[in-house]
Amino acid sequence: MRLLILALLTLASLSWLSIDATAEDTIDLGTRRELFVDRQLIERLDGANLKLHEPRHAGAALAFDKPWEGPFCGYVTLFRDGDKFRMYYRGMHDAGADGSPSETTCYAESRDGIHWEKPNLALFEVHGTRDNNVVLADAAPVTHNFAPFLDTRADVPADERYKALGGTSQSGLIAYVSADGLRWRRLQQDPVFTDTGWIFDSQNNASWSDAEQCYVLYYRKSPDGVRSIARATSPDFRSWTAGKMMDFGDAPVEHLYTNQTQPYFRAPQYYIGVAARFMPGRQVLTEEQAQAIGVNPKYFGDVSDAVLLTSRGGLQYDRTFAEAFVRPGPGLENWVSRTNYPARGIVETGPDEMSLYVQKNYGQSTARLDRYTLRPDGFISVNAPYAGGELVTRPFTFGGDTTVEALHLNFATSAAGGVKVELQDASGNAIPGFTLEDSTELVGDDLDREVTWKSNQTIQDLAGKPVRLRFVMHDADLYAFRFGK
Repeated sequence: MRLLILALLTLASLSWLSIDATAEDTIDLGTRRELFVDRQLIERLDGANLKLHEPRHAGAALAFDKPWEGPFCGYVTLFRDGDKFRMYYRGMHDAGADGSPSETTCYAESRDGIHWEKPNLALFEVHGTRDNNVVLADAAPVTHNFAPFLDTRADVPADERYKALGGTSQSGLIAYVSADGLRWRRLQQDPVFTDTGWIFDSQNNASWSDAEQCYVLYYRKSPDGVRSIARATSPDFRSWTAGKMMDFGDAPVEHLYTNQTQPYFRAPQYYIGVAARFMPGRQVLTEEQAQAIGVNPKYFGDVSDAVLLTSRGGLQYDRTFAEAFVRPGPGLENWVSRTNYPARGIVETGPDEMSLYVQKNYGQSTARLDRYTLRPDGFISVNAPYAGGELVTRPFTFGGDTTVEALHLNFATSAAGGVKVELQDASGNAIPGFTLEDSTELVGDDLDREVTWKSNQTIQDLAGKPVRLRFVMHDADLYAFRFGK
């Protein structure tokens, strides 16, 4: 009898069918696309490492060259709206205090996110003419940092489909709404959100979160004089929770001037922020060099670049990499104060490309916005060298109420490289039919390649059961995966 009990216990430990879903802290993935921008899904890396990918410079997108625009344009917001891309930014020709009456909100649009036009809207008279692309004027201090977004909430009223916040420490954040994204009205007389301390002195970004089913706001707050980020939420855009500081874990304490945080369009459970890292007093140019490029004398005593922030909601940011996501690049004009500030907005600009945008040449007559590109999901990958490496995930479940037929990967290899995938039970035992030996090696560069096994078994029977993924790779990058059809 004792031998029989031992034998049964041994068989139970090897059988994936016997795994108790409550025995381990499993993650429910459903059919969501999962990225490797943090370590939440990673149990073990052996010979492989996370790799930060640098966006590729794709040239100038928009020059701030109108009389009502100029060297001090800033706080750019853009988003896709159906078959159109919309862009908003502060127009400011001369340096001035925050909330200056001369500040306006300008508008541009595009059909592809690459080529932008400034429509003649004739809504406000600025600089003696109504022939301009201004959508908001005479609204100080809101126009200092007016930051619109497209409200994707299912039941949003048609005349509030576009929303925006703007304001300073003195005014609080004032809400505006619009039916067409061009003609804006104040939502209410009083500010919808206030706080204390050094606040709102930057671009303050709100959006609707499908993942959390509320509006989320990431705004500037500077405890102890360090520019940082706080968060608040709202069910209706009118009443907000008290703001709380975001937690960066053990990341270095640095000035983050803008946060540009919003749900990622391909996987909205992730919030992606391309933040401006500001280095006050870190002067690179001499006075002679500053004069040579014509930068405003007040704007060459500091430098900045862009860093990558990610969050899965709540008050936690992950800075998986402290290194720059977008470096200033060559040219003295890129090493001056408040240049290299990212715009808010990451958009699809092709079947295998997404774009983000960065301000250049701040405080100079050549001030403009440049475009940078990445492959979709291409922020961070699990990278294996030629010698090979492995990734094993934490236990998770997939599927839920949706029928799941396949596992899909976003990956790239060299001609000599490859990726194999093993499905394991929660204890790390290979599931028969889905072993490494059964896996068909994936070679190539694909955003959504289906994984197959020689056994031709379906993964449908595994839906809802705790499993792990084991990736064995060489000379390859793995960006994301999803379970679906």
